[in-house]
Amino acid sequence: METQFDLSNIAEVQLSYVTKVKPSERPKIQTSRDSFEILRNTWNADTMELREEMKVMLLNHGHRLLGIYKLSEGGVAGTVADPKLIFAAAIKSNSSSIILAHNHPSGNLQPSQADIQLTKRCKEIGKMLDLVVLDHIIITADAYYSFADDGML
Repeated sequence: METQFDLSNIAEVQLSYVTKVKPSERPKIQTSRDSFEILRNTWNADTMELREEMKVMLLNHGHRLLGIYKLSEGGVAGTVADPKLIFAAAIKSNSSSIILAHNHPSGNLQPSQADIQLTKRCKEIGKMLDLVVLDHIIITADAYYSFADDGML
């Protein structure tokens, strides 16, 4: 007995990456300071000390910035960082590496246990996908903390 399916109710999935920026015109990330400067200029200064946000910098093989994905926006003490969404954005943009970034509205640059666990988990997932987690940057209005610079990656 053959089962019949109504395929008109199935969603079509398409993957695409569209850009109008030449690779040579994209910013190249060479240091954590480069990441911080770009992030600080893209963050909303009016909400930097109000609520926590998580972003992902998406980079090509030459560490040129493909884009910045705003992953989530939370409250004063935290935000959601779903690794599935992090890596979905990285894969869809054909990234070779990523830099995780979030702000601490309190101004405290020290990573929390949740920050450390997320970084370790993403690093492991990245290895399986051949997608390198280069850094995790915590920013405030005037300073930053780099997991890579501190030997935490």
